Amino acid sequence: MQYRWFWLAVLTVLLCPASLVRAQSAQTAPSSQPAQPAPELKIAVTGDVPTPLTLTAADLASMPRDTAEITEQDGQKIVYEGVALQEILKKAGIGFGRELRGKALAGYVMAEAHDGYAVLFSLGELDSGLGAEKIIVADRRDGKPLFAYQGPARLVVPADKEGARGVRMLEKLEVVKLRK
Repeated sequence: MQYRWFWLAVLTVLLCPASLVRAQSAQTAPSSQPAQPAPELKIAVTGDVPTPLTLTAADLASMPRDTAEITEQDGQKIVYEGVALQEILKKAGIGFGRELRGKALAGYVMAEAHDGYAVLFSLGELDSGLGAEKIIVADRRDGKPLFAYQGPARLVVPADKEGARGVRMLEKLEVVKLRK
C-alpha cells in the first residue's frame, strides 16, 4: 500500500511539469485566428423622424464637436469628446426651440446599446430653452478613441450623479412621439 502512494507521487512529479510546459506553450503560441477588428461606428437614428439616418465616424467628425468632463469614482477627471445629442436629432429633422411645443413635447428618445440596454430622454430635457440637459454622443476619451468595452460610441451625461444613462456601445437612437 505504501508503494502505491510513492509511485503515484513520483508519476505526479514527473508528469506535471511536462503538462504545465505544454499548457504554457499553448497559451503563448501565436493564435491561428486573426485578431478581431474594432467595431465600426454606426448609429441608426430611427422612429418618428423626418429624415432617418445611419451615422458613421466620418459623419460625427464633420458635425460640431463638444466636450464633457466627468469625474470618476476615484476622483480622476475624464474628458469625453463627441457631438451633442441635440445636434444629431436636428440632423434627423427634429425641431427644437419654438418648434418644440404642444404635441411635439410629448416625445422621447430611446438610446439603445449593442446588448439591448436602453435609456430614455424626453425631448424637452434636450432642448436648450427647457431642460438644457447636456448629453453628447462621444467617440473620444481624453483625446483618444474609446476603449473597446465603451464603444466606438457612447452617451455621456455629465449632469447625472450616476452613470446609468451613459449608454456604452451605442447603436440606435429611436425617437417616439406619443402625440401625433
